[in-house]
Amino acid sequence: MKITAIEAIPFAIPYKKPLKFASGEVHTAEHVLVRVHTDDGPVGVAEAPPRPFTYGETQASITAVIDKVFAPQLTGLAPTAREAVHARLNRTVGNPTAKSAVDMALWDIIGQSLGISVTELLGGFTDRMRVSHMVGFAPPEQMVAEAQRIRDTYGITTFKVKVGRRPFMLDVEACRALREGLGDDVELYIDGNRGWTASESARALRAMDGLDLTLAEELCPADDVMGRRWLVSHTDIPFVADESATRPGEVTRELLSGSATAISIKTARTGFTYSQRVHHLCEGLGVEAVMGNQIDGQIGTLCTAVFGSAYELTARRAGELSNFLDMSDDLLAEPLRIEDGTLRVRESAGLGIELDPEKLARYRQDT
Repeated sequence: MKITAIEAIPFAIPYKKPLKFASGEVHTAEHVLVRVHTDDGPVGVAEAPPRPFTYGETQASITAVIDKVFAPQLTGLAPTAREAVHARLNRTVGNPTAKSAVDMALWDIIGQSLGISVTELLGGFTDRMRVSHMVGFAPPEQMVAEAQRIRDTYGITTFKVKVGRRPFMLDVEACRALREGLGDDVELYIDGNRGWTASESARALRAMDGLDLTLAEELCPADDVMGRRWLVSHTDIPFVADESATRPGEVTRELLSGSATAISIKTARTGFTYSQRVHHLCEGLGVEAVMGNQIDGQIGTLCTAVFGSAYELTARRAGELSNFLDMSDDLLAEPLRIEDGTLRVRESAGLGIELDPEKLARYRQDT
């Protein structure tokens, strides 16, 4: 079986409300659908979500690099030749979500050809994940109302609170309101998206002492190596590296240097192949891993759940799998469902992705 073509289809779906956080604001999911075709029949599908304020990629750049660089390099290779595929992809610097979408589509093809799910291919630990919901910037009463609605509607009891505003007391008060409004049986953790300095982060954490926060993610700039190291040494809360640990080498650096004590794994930026390597590093070094979200649509969310449910380490914690609830629509023929606070992966071979052709025709941007 050989790769015969790779499609990069830009599409845009509005959000019901803007998603606001320290590093940006998103009103529309301007993503890229990636389809890898083979001469033997299976077509692999994945989604690339550009985040220009994090990785520098745009919808146009992802489409261009796949069409003009990756597709010519990979056509004729076997989908199973993943090392050869990545050797060619890595000739091009950056472009993490474009590379990751191609990688995940190849795993989809392999699963389809073998008649087994990608979760089983990766590890097969379980068939579902608990769900964490992200609460973005808003007045405290609105943040509490949203979290209560999500808890009551979907059974979700883990919430990731976006912080990083100045003055930091805005976020302290929001976290206090969430703890008071949701009670002690709900898990809260925070994500600063690099919005504070190290000293501001330390002061904010002291002000939030007593709220039983379980994690703190990327509170200060990713390139502030000494600041992050100092901050981690001055807090008892596990510190999650996200934007500062986007590749296996960076994961090793962050953990061994003392700049982080846990890692966010995002399949949107490391696919399945490199996410495996990040997972194995975390497992070998004895640190926690959280399945993060790149503000994915349902296709990307499914990919995150597929990987997270495959391993005991990543299945221990709730995965960030609910951002698609804020989208006005999506491309899947059978939408994802969150029930009793969990999301199940598909039992089908590969990733189990079936697209709705009418929705794809409606939202694609290249026709």
